[in-house]
Amino acid sequence: MAELTDGEWHRLHPATPLLKGGIALIVVLGIIVNNAREWVVGFFVPGGRRPDGDGEGDPFGYVVEHGYLGFVLLGVLVVVAVLVLVFWLSWRMNTFRVTEEIVEVRSGVVFRTNRRARLDRVQGINIQRPVLARVFGAAKLEVSQAGDDANVSLAYLRSAAADDLRREILRRASGVQRSAVDGVQAAPRAGASASAQSAAAQPVTDHVAPGQAVPGHAAPADSRQRFVGLVEQRAQDFLSDGLDPQEAPPESVVKVDVGRLVGSVLLSGYTLFLVAAAIAVVVSVRLTGEFFLLFALLPAVLGSSGYYVNRVTKSLRYSISSSRDGIRIGYGLFSTTNETLPPGRIHSVRVSQPLLWRPFGWWQISINRASRSSTDGSGHQGNSTLLPVGDETDVRRVLELVLPELVGVAAAEVQAEEQAEEASDPPAGTGAGTETAGPETAAGTGPALAEPERAVVHERASRTLSLVEDGLTSRGSEGGFTTSPRRAAVLRWFSWRRNGFRTAPGALLLRKGAIWRELVVVPLPRMQSVGLSQGPLLRRLRLAAVHLHTVQGPIIATIGALDQDDAMAFFEGAARDAVTSARADRTHRWGASSAPVAPEEPRP
Repeated sequence: MAELTDGEWHRLHPATPLLKGGIALIVVLGIIVNNAREWVVGFFVPGGRRPDGDGEGDPFGYVVEHGYLGFVLLGVLVVVAVLVLVFWLSWRMNTFRVTEEIVEVRSGVVFRTNRRARLDRVQGINIQRPVLARVFGAAKLEVSQAGDDANVSLAYLRSAAADDLRREILRRASGVQRSAVDGVQAAPRAGASASAQSAAAQPVTDHVAPGQAVPGHAAPADSRQRFVGLVEQRAQDFLSDGLDPQEAPPESVVKVDVGRLVGSVLLSGYTLFLVAAAIAVVVSVRLTGEFFLLFALLPAVLGSSGYYVNRVTKSLRYSISSSRDGIRIGYGLFSTTNETLPPGRIHSVRVSQPLLWRPFGWWQISINRASRSSTDGSGHQGNSTLLPVGDETDVRRVLELVLPELVGVAAAEVQAEEQAEEASDPPAGTGAGTETAGPETAAGTGPALAEPERAVVHERASRTLSLVEDGLTSRGSEGGFTTSPRRAAVLRWFSWRRNGFRTAPGALLLRKGAIWRELVVVPLPRMQSVGLSQGPLLRRLRLAAVHLHTVQGPIIATIGALDQDDAMAFFEGAARDAVTSARADRTHRWGASSAPVAPEEPRP
């Protein structure tokens, strides 16, 4: 991987022109061949039918009847040659480089484009393997940046090179020194099997020329064996889920059942819309007697079948696990996608339950993130779904991965930093030369958190997790929530007893909805600002609304119809706690606080 991250310019996969634009060329040629099918059959098949006449209505027949076939074929060859030349030039001019600070991509033949992504602002790295790209052993790597249309895409790379490049980019973005990583990789991993360690010790053969003998391996007997090996490798790529086993465990903490996934898609709001439309059409036909209205349902039926198939296949083979660089998510049946979300890149979490899911106890987890990916997430929902569907046990397992990164580390570092500042002040009677414990290690900027701070991390995360679980189905003041007063029932007919908020270690919880339940978790370090609003009607009822501003996304962290005194207290406390947590947040360089330090050489 050193050859791709040496700071020099490199080119993409040789099959990139075909994967990007060559398919359209093949389709055009297929249309031309299809139009000429009858003439080909008439010329070469005995008894074949040749179209008669002057070719009216048949472009190919017109060309043949007037003797323009040679000119047309010459023109097609010229167009194909020009397109191939353009694709080749586009591939030659599309280069990238990875330095210690940025990932930069240059593209374009006539109009040049240059895109850069700062490593310390990486929001996540997505690797997508479409069906056709998997045939060539290629993958698309996308570096997510904060903002709209700010991502940097490398399409396409070798599949193994994409995994290695993601690993190296995340290492540099985390702030881990190269010597520290080498020290960790030199030692056997805890719990790693002997077969895995022996496989990792095998020599790399990616850059060995065909037919060249590799040390420790027998040279291929002939090209047939090489072809069989290539076919077997591509078959393994199709059967695999696309996750890198070196970074995340192959087993997922949650298994999405196929029956539950299909049921959740069928019991969605889209199905309710189709049912309502069908009832309206049937009633209209019954009243008017015009049966042609039934044909209006045909496009909806055809479109809905494709929608359901995409939703199901997109969420099949779903997996979520923890890695040293954050949370690893994978999904997809034919086109696989896996993404790594580094710590501190999730700005809010929502656990929701539609009305039709309530008898089955199903829930969905969505997130807000600062980047906008060009690929769709699990469930075909814009890369914002963390768990497409699951029961309370699945929700707990996913939140156990997410909450420690959201609230635990930041809360522990706040306390550790305050303790370090107190310890750095020499007590009365102590000389100026007295050594005290520096704040780097205690505050989390040193090699690692100490055991007391680590215990605080787990304690606070567990406390927040229990509060989230209590808030999923509770009502009133259950779970310590402050709810809307009775006079708010004018605005919240069914949900005024459930509409409420509470604080948690390192986060704020918003509980809303009596019919469509949802619980929003906003980590304090990610909150950008807080607002308090009170319109004429709310002022008349002595109510107010509080807005917790995060990045734009499907989650809107707002709670309305609160008592104005409760809203004011919530507003002031949230603003104060957010400033304190943001001051101690260091997740933009998450590896600098947990990376092991290379042992020092003994001094003589």
